[in-house]
Amino acid sequence: MAFRKALKHTVLIGGGAAATFLGLSQLIEYKKTQPGLARLAHVTAEAELKVPFADELPSRQAQLRTLKSTEEFDVLIVGGGATGAGCALDAVTRNLKTALVERSDFSSGTSSRSTKLIHGGVRYLQKAIMQLDYEQYKMVKEALHERANLLEIAPHLSAPLPIMLPVYKWWQLPYYWAGIKMYDLVAGIHCLKSSYVLSKTKALELFPMLKKDRLVGAIVYYDGQHNDARMNLAIALTAARYGACLTNYTEVVNLLKTTDPQTGKEKVCGARCRDTITGEEFDVKAKCVINATGPFTDSLRKMDNQETRNICQPSAGVHIVIPGYYSPDNMGLLDPATSDGRVIFFLPWEKMTVAGTTDSPTSVTAHPIPGEDDINFILREVRNYLSPDVEVRRGDVLAAWSGIRPLVTDPNSKDTQSICRNHIVSISDGGLVTIAGGKWTTYRSMAEETLDAAIKAHNLPAESCKSIGLMLEGAKGWTPTLYIRLVQDYGLEMEVAQHLASTYGGRAFEVAKMAQVTGQRWPIVGKRLVSEFPYIESEVLYAIKEYACTATDVIARRTRLGFLNVQAADEALPRIVQIMGKELGWSQEKKTAELEAAKKFLYHEMGYRSRSEQLTKTSDINLDNQEVARYKKRFHKFDKESKGFITTVDVQQVLESINVNIDENALHEILNEVDLNKNGQVEIDEFLQLMSAVKKGQVSGSRLAILMKTAEETLEKRGPVTVDRSGGGV
Repeated sequence: MAFRKALKHTVLIGGGAAATFLGLSQLIEYKKTQPGLARLAHVTAEAELKVPFADELPSRQAQLRTLKSTEEFDVLIVGGGATGAGCALDAVTRNLKTALVERSDFSSGTSSRSTKLIHGGVRYLQKAIMQLDYEQYKMVKEALHERANLLEIAPHLSAPLPIMLPVYKWWQLPYYWAGIKMYDLVAGIHCLKSSYVLSKTKALELFPMLKKDRLVGAIVYYDGQHNDARMNLAIALTAARYGACLTNYTEVVNLLKTTDPQTGKEKVCGARCRDTITGEEFDVKAKCVINATGPFTDSLRKMDNQETRNICQPSAGVHIVIPGYYSPDNMGLLDPATSDGRVIFFLPWEKMTVAGTTDSPTSVTAHPIPGEDDINFILREVRNYLSPDVEVRRGDVLAAWSGIRPLVTDPNSKDTQSICRNHIVSISDGGLVTIAGGKWTTYRSMAEETLDAAIKAHNLPAESCKSIGLMLEGAKGWTPTLYIRLVQDYGLEMEVAQHLASTYGGRAFEVAKMAQVTGQRWPIVGKRLVSEFPYIESEVLYAIKEYACTATDVIARRTRLGFLNVQAADEALPRIVQIMGKELGWSQEKKTAELEAAKKFLYHEMGYRSRSEQLTKTSDINLDNQEVARYKKRFHKFDKESKGFITTVDVQQVLESINVNIDENALHEILNEVDLNKNGQVEIDEFLQLMSAVKKGQVSGSRLAILMKTAEETLEKRGPVTVDRSGGGV
């Protein structure tokens, strides 16, 4: 009650700047006189634990054998996302016999499709203040504590990130400053770094792409950023090392039930599972079953009781990836009020730029597809904040994805934007424990609350929670300079070494040991999967040790290539399938199926389809007569026989005449990008469609367009030319 009174002072007087400053100062003074509110737990491990598999993880086959042969587990968790993996780690470190099953891959759903932020939620704090909502305040405070914990336990996968909030009206400067300072205040001892105000000149110096017109200044605050899929995997692998039995590609067919002799009621006592790779079915008995299936929460709840009402309201969030030159290397951007009231983040990530997200009601699906309307909405909002000198093109979208947030339904809400990302823990009459809703950042505290409820409801013989401060996979042995040792000891490229260190932490040496000799003077080891990304072939082999079962697992969640550039991922797939096939003993038929499944994933779920659509939509060629004539002339330099189309042979002949050599497979891929009807050749109309799309900005970085233009110029000069692969867009 005392807090509500103090909070009320911050918003009581009409929203003016003076009132805001007065209210904030009063709350700061109140906090000084109430030390109990300011005390937050330090991030420390509670106890030393035994690690049964410290040296080597059990294989998936070994985990399956344990799953089938164990008479009864204490806890069976369904769902391998961040929350499910967190529950497994919490349970096994409490000395509970723990199992987890995931019907696809770990982090294959929403947990790999986030904004990549570890944050408390600036806008939730705003709602807490404006609506005097103590529950929202508690959620923000908890999230800020968990943010500090996550940055501590996985320093190789996460780091603080400064985020700029540009201000274009003078009155907004004190308003936003007060709100951001409140965010720092609520974080308390877990404040990453104090926020600060920038002048217009300094803001443009740090973020030169920013729109200058009417810019007043900017405010910079700090949140955390992480590699979400790798973080999820690190939680799961840590649980496995502590002895939890985890299996991916293991689907729950139905729940097992037994009659309670005391009450006569049916109780959930396990699950009938199916190995989706082999099709084998088996029973897994457990004293307690935890439902941590995210958007699919209600599906499992209905296995327990068909009459139960839905508690989740799914919301789709679309993100896009554009080239890294759209943002500074270490500064994000927040658009606090888009044209429809949503919040858009614009963040550097893995040397690219992530922009998102949208927030709209959707239906639950295992394969969400990013919509063109959402992609264009994000691009429009980005244009509003960037300088007119920076042309934001649709063709610069390198990847796009949609994630389904499992929001907890508020029966009184009319739209998903107003729903709080808080969570609920419920226990059915049959004893099924469900954890629903929540945020990535608070996965650990959600898991702790879930296990506390499960232990109490099922009288499990558990110890206290030990997950606070518990270092995750790769954290031990990691230092900011670890990559230097990788370069010196193994002869890796510096960029590759930095990537391995930031992805695998102290386990990076295991990946480096598996790397093949290149046969070159430098680097000595580490063959890249694609030239412009630091992913190397030995990571595919290591991914299998990390329970990767498909090529999609590798491009989407062990590496992040599919999320960063779908075209590059598509090019890497044949080699990935070849390496996995040799290691796992795949038949040629299996290899072909894996390649097609991964290509389908890129095409539908990662936005590759959009590239083809951008070209087919340009059937009305938007070129003037001079442009048509110029491009036809260029085309006919390759189509010397006036066939009306060109093939790889035609292009190869021209390139050889100017002393340029390109691998035949690479050349085939370049033409295939433009070959819309997939007949092995590029017709004159397809080429004109390409050039029209390039002109409109719907397609950028087309390798064929750049190659033909460069070759034409070289033919006229008769000089040598070097053709490098461009970034490409979808």
